[in-house]
Amino acid sequence: MMFSITEFASLNDVQPTYRILKPWWDVFMDYLSLLMLMLALFAMTMQLTRDQVACLPFMEESPEPVNDSFPSPSSREVIATAESRAVPTSDVKGFQSLYQSSGRSGEKCSNQPPALGIQTNLDFQQYVFINQMCYHLVLPWYSKFFPYLILINTVILMVSSNFWFKFPKTSSKIEHFVSILCRCFESPWTTKAVSETACEDSEENKQRLSGTSFARKKASAKGKEEASASTPPDLEGVVSADTPIAEAPTATMPILDKKDGEQAKALFEKVRKFRAHVEDDDFIYRFYSSQTIFKTATFISMLSYTSSFVVKIHFVHICETDVKALVGYGKFFCTHNMAFMLDKMLICYIALMIIYGMVCLYSLFWVFRGPLKEYSFEKVREESSFSDIPDVKNDFAFLLHMVDQYDKLYSKRFGVFLSEVSENKLREISLNHEWNFKKAKEFVTQNAQEQQELHLKNLFGLPNVVFDLTDLEVLKLEKIPEVRFTANVSQMTSLRELHLYDCPAKVERTGFAFLRDHLHYLHINFTDVGEIPTWVFLLRNLRELHIVSNLSLENNKMAGLESMRDLKQLKLLCLKGKLPKLPPNITDVSQHLEVLVVHNDGTRPSGLNTLKKMMNLINLELHCCNLEKIPHAIFSLINLLKLDLKSNNIQTIEEIVSLQHLKKLTCLRLWHNKITTIPSSIDKGKSLETLDLSYNKLEMLPLTLFKLPQLVSLDVSHNFIKVLPEEVGLLVALQHLGITSNKLQTIPKNLFRCTKLKVLCLGHNYLKELSESVGELVLLEHLELEGNHLEKLPAQLGKCRPLRRSQLLVEDRIYMTLPVEVRDNISQDDVNTTTTAS
Repeated sequence: MMFSITEFASLNDVQPTYRILKPWWDVFMDYLSLLMLMLALFAMTMQLTRDQVACLPFMEESPEPVNDSFPSPSSREVIATAESRAVPTSDVKGFQSLYQSSGRSGEKCSNQPPALGIQTNLDFQQYVFINQMCYHLVLPWYSKFFPYLILINTVILMVSSNFWFKFPKTSSKIEHFVSILCRCFESPWTTKAVSETACEDSEENKQRLSGTSFARKKASAKGKEEASASTPPDLEGVVSADTPIAEAPTATMPILDKKDGEQAKALFEKVRKFRAHVEDDDFIYRFYSSQTIFKTATFISMLSYTSSFVVKIHFVHICETDVKALVGYGKFFCTHNMAFMLDKMLICYIALMIIYGMVCLYSLFWVFRGPLKEYSFEKVREESSFSDIPDVKNDFAFLLHMVDQYDKLYSKRFGVFLSEVSENKLREISLNHEWNFKKAKEFVTQNAQEQQELHLKNLFGLPNVVFDLTDLEVLKLEKIPEVRFTANVSQMTSLRELHLYDCPAKVERTGFAFLRDHLHYLHINFTDVGEIPTWVFLLRNLRELHIVSNLSLENNKMAGLESMRDLKQLKLLCLKGKLPKLPPNITDVSQHLEVLVVHNDGTRPSGLNTLKKMMNLINLELHCCNLEKIPHAIFSLINLLKLDLKSNNIQTIEEIVSLQHLKKLTCLRLWHNKITTIPSSIDKGKSLETLDLSYNKLEMLPLTLFKLPQLVSLDVSHNFIKVLPEEVGLLVALQHLGITSNKLQTIPKNLFRCTKLKVLCLGHNYLKELSESVGELVLLEHLELEGNHLEKLPAQLGKCRPLRRSQLLVEDRIYMTLPVEVRDNISQDDVNTTTTAS
């Protein structure tokens, strides 16, 4: 059975896509193997068609007489011995002269009687028999099986060279890698991302040159101090809040089809999973190294025993056999017609093996000369804007090293899909495909202040179409990892309020110029203070700044709270976190700050003496600060109007006597504390209009409390008060009284002298009746009575004309005790109100 070269060459074939993992030495060795294969097949063809020996008997030996009778079966068995040795050319000529002299002597002795022996007509068959016997007995095995030896060696080399493409544990990873690599190389996103990078680089250079030239002009005009101002890391080119912004063109986002975008996103996910799967192991590297070592060892062994055959291939052989009984001769002179050809082919084979071995040694040197289990994208990072491309290791690194031997462009393009920056840009493009103006408009709502508001949550980035909403006044962004305000934000001429909840926003220079001049209200919420964008402290027209973050000293020592000296219009500052110390930076805004709110999550802050410097403060809220008393620094704020100390640990308020220094204080809220008594000095707060002492542990109210003539609202709900003094009637300006969830059993009649009362909360007490004098509260709008022991309601409630059923909180059975006409009036008023609202 014959085999074609194509069939044998298939042993060396791999999938065409695998060629990117075949370095030049593997390709060269494959071609050398193919040449050796062709040499083997050629030698096999010649051997099958022409390989033979030609033998002649030595004529100087006189033939022995042969018995005419056939020998017995035992004597017919031929026992042959053969001797093969190298015969020099001089010996061959001697054999020829000897053969000729023997012929002449035969001619001279022609008159002698015929030689004894078997007289047959089988001379040709006898020669064929001798040729075949001497072929098998005299020729060495390597002369007979040389082509097969070459074939076996070549097949071993071919298999060992490409076995890592066939071995299941490596071939699956290689196939997956090659598939992803080729898709990444051919992906339209690769080209577009690279082109965008080049565009951005050129624009950044222009901006850098523009910023540099402007800085020089600034320095020459105003001196060295302003020219040396630092630049925030997330706002390139911004010198200070007052620095004019030079206009610069914005790089255009490349257009990408939706289908191409989805394919690119799938590739990013595949690359991420493949990296996690391959980078943890180095099995492919170790397998390829073992394969290279095996090829080298195989080459050395093949070359060592093959080179010894060169001197053992001869043309002439002496064949000695014990076959005189059949042919009359026992020694023959034989020639091998393929000896010359075999000798030349063996030399060619050894030459190919030497070249193969040198290449194999080089590949072995390459495998062990450097750290192939580490791959760095340093050059790619330098040449592109994707500076976040990570270095890889183990099998992932080794495969990339192999690809570099084919074409380094593959690795460069593959690096695009390892970059988070590249992936983020792709997601941004996909987001802009998904969000059009109509969809964005559907998300715009009207808030309680009748402002146009847009709230976006859990998106990847900020759609560009948002910048086209020119009527938008409030923008809320929540959990959006990539927010970038470009120059297009200047189209949002109505934007005044911005909310950033876990959104690390970046601002371009031209976009910052607009926000700096137009933004008035900013709410930011971050887990760590270090995530707060530094550009927020440069918004010179900002009126309100709300910061919610972990502001503890352990987190960068509040490094994120940059200097606030540029916030020259700031009126309200709200800090929510765990401040161990009041930030000294707030003194930068002490001259114009009017409202300070601190929610400290149960941590007591130090440094409250800083409050003394904030002389223009009119509203102060210190919530959850674990305060045990009212800080003395507060009584230095002579312009203070409102003081709120909610959810602290205050037990006594003896310091209340200092209220006489706060002549403008109108609102004092000490709710959600542990206050047990109210000192009699409470009457020092002559200007108080609102007093909230709810959710404390009060058991009684001092009489001096009712000497506050301007008190409009008094709330002592959720305490343990048993008696409401008659002096409550002195609060003639009182409009709101809350005494819910106490232990009152009766209501003093003097309460109903407070004819300006609009809200009266008496729920969840122990009241058994409601006085008929309630009808004197003609302005009453809200009455809470549920949770008491009432049996009926007085009919005089009908005189409280503003009172409606929805604002009369009482059990239905108690409500039904009212006369029908009173209930009809209350219900009718409620219906009329509902109709008017509709």
